Amino acid sequence: MADADIDHLPKNSANYTALTPLGFLERAAQVHPNRKSLIHGSIKYTWHQTYRRCRQLASALTNRSVASGSTVAVIAPNIPAMYEGHFGVPMSGAVLNAVNIRLNPHTVAFLLGHSQAAVIIVDQEFYLLAEEALQIIARESKGKYKPPIVIVIADKNCNPESLEYALRKGAIEYESFLETGDPDFAWKPPKDEWQSIALGYTSGTTASPKGVVLHHRGAYLMSLSNAIVWGMKEGSVYLWTLPMFHCNGWCFTWSLAALCGTSVCLRQVTAKSVYSAIANLGVTHFCAAPVVLNTIVNAPKDEVILPLPRVVHVMTAGAAPPPSILLAMSKQGFRVTHTYGLSETYGPSTICAWKPEWDSLPPDAQARMNARQGIRYVALEGLDVVSTQDMNPVPADGTTIGEIVFRGNCVMKGYLKNPNANKETFAGGWFHSGDLGVKHSDGYIEIKDRSKDIIISGGENISSVEVENILYQHPSIFEVSVVARPDEQWGESPCAFVTLKPGIDAADQQRLIGDILKFSRSKMPAYWVPKSVVFGPLPKTATGKIQKHLLRAKAKEMGPVKKSRM
Repeated sequence: MADADIDHLPKNSANYTALTPLGFLERAAQVHPNRKSLIHGSIKYTWHQTYRRCRQLASALTNRSVASGSTVAVIAPNIPAMYEGHFGVPMSGAVLNAVNIRLNPHTVAFLLGHSQAAVIIVDQEFYLLAEEALQIIARESKGKYKPPIVIVIADKNCNPESLEYALRKGAIEYESFLETGDPDFAWKPPKDEWQSIALGYTSGTTASPKGVVLHHRGAYLMSLSNAIVWGMKEGSVYLWTLPMFHCNGWCFTWSLAALCGTSVCLRQVTAKSVYSAIANLGVTHFCAAPVVLNTIVNAPKDEVILPLPRVVHVMTAGAAPPPSILLAMSKQGFRVTHTYGLSETYGPSTICAWKPEWDSLPPDAQARMNARQGIRYVALEGLDVVSTQDMNPVPADGTTIGEIVFRGNCVMKGYLKNPNANKETFAGGWFHSGDLGVKHSDGYIEIKDRSKDIIISGGENISSVEVENILYQHPSIFEVSVVARPDEQWGESPCAFVTLKPGIDAADQQRLIGDILKFSRSKMPAYWVPKSVVFGPLPKTATGKIQKHLLRAKAKEMGPVKKSRM
């Protein structure tokens, strides 16, 4: 039959190859060998140099018997060596584990032990963190531990004593290690695109972190999808405000090579450094969590350089951004694109795609529309909001709450060494996010809360996110997080933990609380209004997310809100 002839043409080496983002680097070096690939202070590399350095890294690792199945951990901020690790490590066949530099030694010890890291590449500023983590592993292994190879990255911006200490302890200096490799190393792409390219760990706020395993196919697709959904052009100049250790920089590490763009590395992210890079280095794009956007729009006047020399495109994710912050960014000339995703979906995988008809809306209405999590990325095959009872899709009415689920090539392979978690998270043929949301009539989804963060007051569900979005409009509030507090009358009621903006006098707390509650009553239903307001800094995870479980514990310790007397 003719249709059988059509479908029975076999794959061969001429018409089929495994998808991998590693080839983007080779192409960038060929097309734009002299274009800047990386800028880090006074250090500048071209794409030709970056390609050679990544091959040297792959070769040097191979010479040390690092191969397919090995894990190489990189503990570093946004510096060239961290970028190089995203290519050099998988070019050797190994799996990259980009470790969060803000974690404590015990958590880093868990990650290194769980992943059985064969090599640790660590920035000199964080050598003591790695050393303490390795000491913990050695103690707990009771003599059955084979120490990994430790390579230390030197940085002239750091205190030289930390480098000298690391070298005395036997660490190999990164540049010296590269010199043991061949810059013309003939690396090979993976034979199977299902091969693992990266391992990342969830923040593990209530239990041990889970190891998220990603494959070459998903990294390839997401890298290209990033550029398509954002309208990112060839040669874009990208500022690294987002940590590369966070979901591999949302796959922009690989996207930048595909676009032959330029990466501007920031060792430390401040509002001043962001504005300076935009003004002086031609930055066109950056990604950041809402907490960073909040810092940018509330920066002191002496750190701000306005007006912007060009429209700067900003992608935000990591938490639901308050419309007030989106509006403030827009007023300064930033064009903010709102995305949403998880470590398990290679970072952001939904986008609030802008519609031309929104251009005629008032700015505050535009911000509200843009605060939704939107629709699936081009490279994501399935996205829905389903009932937590029977997994049937919820109606697109904007009010019926269900769980957000994903399906497709940009979903992780699974959690490392955790079959029970894999069974649970992939139940029913979907990846379960644990986030609760609604589906609007235009098909756009909107997060209402994490399942554990919904406040149930008198039988009514209250979205802590919606209460927070309103409170962010208060002129004195810099940051706010709303959690459930026990309540004698209603079971639970909202409790707002508030950080005030710089310069706000917190001496008269009762007056401030009264003002916030008066504001709340004018903007939200009565049962949403917080029954308690607490001032102070908010606890955050190593990735900058507010630790609501700690605030819930604190609210519980405060005891129940007393039943009001009639």
